[in-house]
Amino acid sequence: MSKALDGVRILDFTHVQSGPTCTQLLAWFGADVIKVERPGVGDITRGQLRDIPGVDSLYFTMLNHNKRSITIDSKHTKGKELLEELIRTCDVLVENFAPGALDRMGFTWERVQQLNPRMIMASVKGFGPGPYEECKVYENVAQCAGGAASTTGFDDGPPLVTGAQIGDSGTGLHLALGIVAALYQRNATGRGQRVLAAMQDGVLNLCRVKLRDQQRLAHGPLKEYPQYPFGEFGESVPRAGNASGGGQPGSILKCKGWESDPNAYIYFITQAPVWDKICKVIGKEEWITDPEYAKPEARLPHLVEIFATIEAWTMTKGKLEAMAILNEYDIPCGPILSMKEIAEEQSLRDTGTVVEIDHPTRGKYLSVGNPIKMSDSITEVTRSPLLGEHTDEILRDVLKFDEAKIAEFKNSGAMTPPTRVAAE
Repeated sequence: MSKALDGVRILDFTHVQSGPTCTQLLAWFGADVIKVERPGVGDITRGQLRDIPGVDSLYFTMLNHNKRSITIDSKHTKGKELLEELIRTCDVLVENFAPGALDRMGFTWERVQQLNPRMIMASVKGFGPGPYEECKVYENVAQCAGGAASTTGFDDGPPLVTGAQIGDSGTGLHLALGIVAALYQRNATGRGQRVLAAMQDGVLNLCRVKLRDQQRLAHGPLKEYPQYPFGEFGESVPRAGNASGGGQPGSILKCKGWESDPNAYIYFITQAPVWDKICKVIGKEEWITDPEYAKPEARLPHLVEIFATIEAWTMTKGKLEAMAILNEYDIPCGPILSMKEIAEEQSLRDTGTVVEIDHPTRGKYLSVGNPIKMSDSITEVTRSPLLGEHTDEILRDVLKFDEAKIAEFKNSGAMTPPTRVAAE
């Protein structure tokens, strides 16, 4: 079966997480992703958080499926020549180097355009143009600079970062969309273009409801926040604990067994259209007609009491039992699933959201599959490449080098670790 991005070739200069997330997604859609790595070293994550000695880490394998690896020393004359050949051949160059690194390598936007006017040059950076654009940014820095941390956590505690990688992986997803849009536009213009996804911008895009609330705050208290009606609101959006970020109040509630199971909880939303059903399920039918509870606006000052009452009911049920009962009445809820439960969930295996991969040195491991499902572009997740595994293949099949030219480049030292001269 054909894939959505068949025929698109990506020159992947990315490392760690944000860039590899982007290029892996493109590879899942069928693009030929050629990952350029330093000879003898490769992507730094090959060795980070390594759990098996001498084997590529899960950090690397789970971000680099469906790619081909070639090793090139970009500082070597022949290495630069090889990179120029690849730029001429590829459709998209993706990088997430520190600001200015690609320019120092000699591959400015202007130079790339000279080599290939149709090339799309896509970058992840920490900040967009402005006073901080030269700063290095990592996941938690992006969450803080993008507004997520200031609005995460409980009001009486410090700001918190989330375990979801919204700075790295979130920005990689944004960049992938930009690349696909640029490819589409190139069909009409014939020209490449630059695509930038700044991590601060990506995080802020995912925090848009908090920017919404910042503006609402100028017109009075945010009544769906737990600070209302007894707490105080300052000049900026406060942390709201587990309160819902939308117009339907929600909270995380204890379930049966919470004393020993840290994940025996359920998220419960008091959606207005099913309020009558909620009252019947928890045994508070008098709230259906009580003027202090009957309407959404009237309920807002009583949310603490309402959720405490609902929690008294959920604590008598296991989280999956509670979910089954609540779903019979179309009451929105969701169990707090641990990573162990997710790894063992058969339905996620069946849909390809969780996949089992066989690796030649690691053996079998679990990974996240393509979160986007397409009926005419079915994703097949293949293992990550070994360092430099496809070097000969790329030289032969992509650049069309004959055996003599392959030997010329390989013997030049441009594709092997630099030789260190021993001290006398």
